[in-house]
Amino acid sequence: MAIAVDAMGGDSPLAVQIEAAVRAIRDFAIEVVLVGAEDQISKTLKQHSYDQHKLRIVNSTEIVEMNESPAQALRQKKNSSIRVAVDLVKAGEAEAIVSAGNTGASMAIAKFVFKSIEGIERPAIATLMPSVHRNHPFVLLDIGANTDCKPLYLLQFALMGDAYARTYLHLENPRVALLNNGEEEGKGYLELKETYDLLKQSTLNFAGNIEGKSMFRDRVDVVVCDGFVGNIALKVAEGTFDFVRSVLREEVKSSLLSKLGYLAMKSPFRALGERADYSEVGGAPLLGVNGVVIICHGNSKVHTFRNAIKHAQECAEQKLNDIIAGEVLENLEVINQAKSLNEEE
Repeated sequence: MAIAVDAMGGDSPLAVQIEAAVRAIRDFAIEVVLVGAEDQISKTLKQHSYDQHKLRIVNSTEIVEMNESPAQALRQKKNSSIRVAVDLVKAGEAEAIVSAGNTGASMAIAKFVFKSIEGIERPAIATLMPSVHRNHPFVLLDIGANTDCKPLYLLQFALMGDAYARTYLHLENPRVALLNNGEEEGKGYLELKETYDLLKQSTLNFAGNIEGKSMFRDRVDVVVCDGFVGNIALKVAEGTFDFVRSVLREEVKSSLLSKLGYLAMKSPFRALGERADYSEVGGAPLLGVNGVVIICHGNSKVHTFRNAIKHAQECAEQKLNDIIAGEVLENLEVINQAKSLNEEE
């Protein structure tokens, strides 16, 4: 299995993607295709020893900048590293893509080239979030692909999130919830109430509404929301963890007794940090297109990028998109009902 890596995307130096690729082919039964400026990649690769049968370079002549318009990148940069990587998967020369580049451009190009899975109107970005139990993360989606969502889209996000939880988390019957400002059935604005009714009629194991404060308590496996709310939820969670970590560091330095207490609690503090560390997963899948796309943070480190390549491999091997397509087929009646709501609006 080959994974196409956008070697030119992101804020990190090229050396990060190169080392991550070398580690991935060493650690996993995998091949990597590095896409980008061939002369630069070849020069950097000389610093590493690796199995040349498992790593090759495909040249591209353009780079999509991080602040570039997705529409402009799609129309004008057909030989960009992300476009060439997507084309490789479309042509069957790779099974998945990993990119830390411009997220909007990656989404636009992937949707244009791959097209959406039949029955899916909008792709969504999913991420894994930690819960109070070490080995029970949950899926949060959408975290930024769609800021304004109709009930139809939220229903489809739920189906895709359920498929991802079954595939990547190996859950037999994931508990799916709708992020809302209260747990009662009548909570939220009209679109959320309509989404609630649709989810109740679906084949999903729908657990009802969930509030933000309850997401981390291992009560559900998939939390569904629009991309505006999801991105805020993600950033608030990240900020809260950074706040707690900063306060702990400050308090540890405040007295000798605090320092001694820290030494006694060092192992639990380290475990807390590891549980909240997104680098262990590596990236977030773009769900809903006919290809496996893993999107990484722009300044991802080597360990993060290596794990993202592994993440892409697992999603491709587990046939994630086939499972999403199956979920859609099982819920065509509810999807058609949601479409009629759209037409009425």
